[in-house]
Amino acid sequence: MSFRTLLLIVLLVPALLVGGAAALGVKLPVPYWGRDYVQRFVLASEAIPVDLPEISGPADPSLPLVVIDAGHGGRDPGAIGEDAQGRPVREKDITLALATALRDELLRAGRIRVALTRDDDSILPLAHRPEIARLLDADLFLSIHADSAGERDDVSGASIYTLSEEASSEAAARFAARENDADRLNGIAIEGTSEAVSAILVELSQQRTQEDAIEFSGLVVREGGERLAFHPQPRRAAALAVLRAPDVPSVLFESGFVTNRSDRDRLTTSEGQAEYAAVLARAIRVYFARRADVTRSGD
Repeated sequence: MSFRTLLLIVLLVPALLVGGAAALGVKLPVPYWGRDYVQRFVLASEAIPVDLPEISGPADPSLPLVVIDAGHGGRDPGAIGEDAQGRPVREKDITLALATALRDELLRAGRIRVALTRDDDSILPLAHRPEIARLLDADLFLSIHADSAGERDDVSGASIYTLSEEASSEAAARFAARENDADRLNGIAIEGTSEAVSAILVELSQQRTQEDAIEFSGLVVREGGERLAFHPQPRRAAALAVLRAPDVPSVLFESGFVTNRSDRDRLTTSEGQAEYAAVLARAIRVYFARRADVTRSGD
């Protein structure tokens, strides 16, 4: 079955059902405009087995949940640079350190629950990362990465990505292609996944989810403007597989370049990592405070 045929079936069948119900005088419940508006369909013949991590923080399930994803891991080191002594600086180590620092900062302040997709040096398939957020019914998914500029050491600065089928720049497109190929390059194969299904889910996802992700990306840039070094183009968009959760606002934070000395010094020191954690935690708290205000105003 072609992608176009499958898309027509998914779009037309609900419309025909609604039209038929209306003709018979049957009233169907209409969901409110929120995260529950996303309808879930079982489109794959085999479910992907996903190990869910523990949720840290308050036991109150009504409190917001953030899933923090430390990019790469295990035999997948991600981007690699060298420190002043010629020792390798690996993206997978940086992302885990930043994810852990952010988790600790959020738990210290309280009122937010946190889960890490990985808390050790283990490899995790791309498809599992956003699926963990979906299965845990997370309110925000934040994937942390670092980049490499190859032989150039003058490229620096953090940036934050949201999902778009059209990349915001050639650099964003190259980054997405490299990250999306991580599984293939590291020999990870997951049966039962489909690019067509993924594309349909993204097309059917509610607009509000993407708007929330864009809002959060703006908060990160705003809160970090005086404290972090951002790339001249800090807000970017690309077709990143790790951001394809249709019902969870998702962003990818590119913390800096392992090939740049200034970025590397911030990313590999406890003081620098604490600064990143403070900025991201502040943006997360403001984001959820706004969501709570919206909810109260709708009551």
